[in-house]
Amino acid sequence: MNMQQTFDPRQGSSFEPSLPQRFPERLVALADGARLAVRECGSGPVVVLLHGIGSGSASWLHCAQRLAASCRVIAWDAPGYGQSTALAQERPRASDYAARLELLLQALDVQRCLLVGHSLGALIATAYACGPGAARVARLVLLSPARGYGAAELRETGVRVRQQRLDNLDRLGIDGLASERPARLLGPNPSEEALAWVRWNMVRLNPQGYRQAVELLCADDLLGYGVPSMPSEVHCGEADAVTSPEACGVIARHLGAPFSLIPGAGHASPIEQPDVVAGRIDHAQRQSLKGSAHE
Repeated sequence: MNMQQTFDPRQGSSFEPSLPQRFPERLVALADGARLAVRECGSGPVVVLLHGIGSGSASWLHCAQRLAASCRVIAWDAPGYGQSTALAQERPRASDYAARLELLLQALDVQRCLLVGHSLGALIATAYACGPGAARVARLVLLSPARGYGAAELRETGVRVRQQRLDNLDRLGIDGLASERPARLLGPNPSEEALAWVRWNMVRLNPQGYRQAVELLCADDLLGYGVPSMPSEVHCGEADAVTSPEACGVIARHLGAPFSLIPGAGHASPIEQPDVVAGRIDHAQRQSLKGSAHE
């Protein structure tokens, strides 16, 4: 069966009906007048989850449910995603997203947290941890981090990637992207449910927010934000075809962070292997709490 030809990208996932009860969404008003949509569940030490360029807060559903027994889990829809107010900058940088994240955590009265960034969310998370969130982030976890193409040696590639992504958006629209791209984000033998959930999240992208995120990806550089002062760790799907294990290993070495692979996962590991990913996050949270006890 050719799934790209027969799949309706707006077809509901079987997980969709349970979202309001299991991972409810609300809008948070920020001090600058913007609003951010967040999903929350659980109670306890705070874990903040930042999604990637083709996703949204709901993509963390299964990880969040596994963490909720011991943690308060907060996942945002990044600026320009879902119901979240877009940034004013046409070509924002990670520092602009980080400033919005700081306002969110202030509004939610989060004093300390474990910060998790997946893919492009890892670039934002690093900028936040090295900048306004330096005193608020207890530990940083990066999942298949996207470095970005802003470094001098990567800029030509960044120009090509930017043009390709924006051309595809204009040619295919969001529905077309949601039909064509998801299989590349998963491992070699993805389940039907994993494919459906990636597509369900992708089809809800807003073109403006996606364009801004493409500008971020193609003109910024995770390594340019320095090395966070708090402990960090990097994980990558063993079959990741987007941010390869080799590329993620370079980031881990730059940060002086431990690096490990996620078995049976491609790029979208929180969807494909939520038990493993939640286990890594839970372990990081426990290590974070041990560190706090000795501060």
